[in-house]
Amino acid sequence: MLRPAIPFRRLGIAMLFAALAVASTAALAQAHPSDDVAAPQSLARLARSLEVGDIVFTRIDTYPFRKVAEATGTWTNHVGIVLDVSGPEPVIGESRFPLSGSTTLSRFVARSAGGRVAVMRLPTPLTPTQQLAIVAAAAQREHVFYDTGFDARSHRQFCSRYVREVLQQGAGVEVGRVETFQALLANAPQADVGFWRVWYFGSIPWQRETVTPASVLHTPGLKTVFDGTAT
Repeated sequence: MLRPAIPFRRLGIAMLFAALAVASTAALAQAHPSDDVAAPQSLARLARSLEVGDIVFTRIDTYPFRKVAEATGTWTNHVGIVLDVSGPEPVIGESRFPLSGSTTLSRFVARSAGGRVAVMRLPTPLTPTQQLAIVAAAAQREHVFYDTGFDARSHRQFCSRYVREVLQQGAGVEVGRVETFQALLANAPQADVGFWRVWYFGSIPWQRETVTPASVLHTPGLKTVFDGTAT
């Protein structure tokens, strides 16, 4: 099981990330984009519709995460994957701050602004063997430190990379798109480059490769199971 340490240089930004996440105040409040969504649905009904391997998107309403959504031009900034539907409620695997792990669907959705959630499904049904392999791939990535540098090649994790790699390893399916920060921000005139310059201590790593929740959401062929609010 991977248990990498956090390099010293990342500690400062990790502490900043934690402080900003905790200090989400009215002064920072901002409504998420008013995309067209389905009618509200009960969480229990949503839970009954889920399958292992489904990809679940939410919106974390703290400042750094809002900047991720802004830079990628979509409402979502966090993503997880369904690992178990056999218990009282589905279990979602995710890479979150500070360590990756799993949580219940209700807790996962409770962190989303306004209860907004979208569930996407692979176009081809997963076999039982693939589902078991997905669970195993997620288990290998438990308790890994969150990568505040969003580096697709690091020994740490972040949410969209986690989902992409779990599906790659477990089902042989690729979701999302790996791209450099240069390509990402070049296609995002709305992005706050000043924020990202500060986030990276004055120098954006333009050639660093990353993968975003938005690119996972817009993977060609994914089928929408639900996109709306769950209560």
